[in-house]
Amino acid sequence: MKLITVLGSTGSIGRSTLDIVRQRSDEFGVYALVAGRNVAELARQIVEFRPQVAIVADAASLPALVALLDEAGLSRSSRPDLATGPDAYVAAAVAPEVDFLMSSIVGVSGLEATYAAIRAGKRIGLANKETLVAAGRLVMRAVKEFGTELTPVDSEHNGAHQSLRAGRRSEAVKLILTASGGPFREFSREAMAIVTPEQALNHPTWKMGPRITIDSATLMNKGFEVIEACWLFDFAPADVEVVVHPQSTVHAMVE
Repeated sequence: MKLITVLGSTGSIGRSTLDIVRQRSDEFGVYALVAGRNVAELARQIVEFRPQVAIVADAASLPALVALLDEAGLSRSSRPDLATGPDAYVAAAVAPEVDFLMSSIVGVSGLEATYAAIRAGKRIGLANKETLVAAGRLVMRAVKEFGTELTPVDSEHNGAHQSLRAGRRSEAVKLILTASGGPFREFSREAMAIVTPEQALNHPTWKMGPRITIDSATLMNKGFEVIEACWLFDFAPADVEVVVHPQSTVHAMVE
């Protein structure tokens, strides 16, 4: 059985990862669950998946987590080791028991743990674009040096990853990422001056967390994705094009 550490277990990618574990419990188990401050969801996940380790962002969240596990009737002896903070993230990512790391924490919080896991030769599923935006050169150099298998999980980059498997990298001259255009696609410059946060949070295509929804509405997220794609697939910025595609049927293409 392959054991997984999930960085960002209570987010959308983390929950999707655990859904696969649920469906294929004969193949996969959970070594560690790493969450931020959503202790209610984390407690539910602990009860169901029984990880060896569970981690929250800070010590202030631990009492609430312990109380929820008490309410769930999980005895002290059957609970995972509980920990907090970045050092615990790293330990959970590189533990000898871990076969696969899903890196899906929003922001740079997962950078150190992901980098350590790469250097430890763990298989990595990367759904955290800030890791490459902030430290792409460092991370990709380590991937090559340690022969780590790193697979992009975000839809655009996974689409590019699959498209590039159709031939040799040397044959590809352009990478095309798509963007839905967000809620303001048809707004004039004048209309943009008076938009509200509520409008920005009403994405027409995807249901996401508030921060990434705002970044999507402003296209900041697509800028991050271009940077990430350049590092992942060794394209120059000039060779990555963004096409607005409101139907969101195609996520990426390679020319």
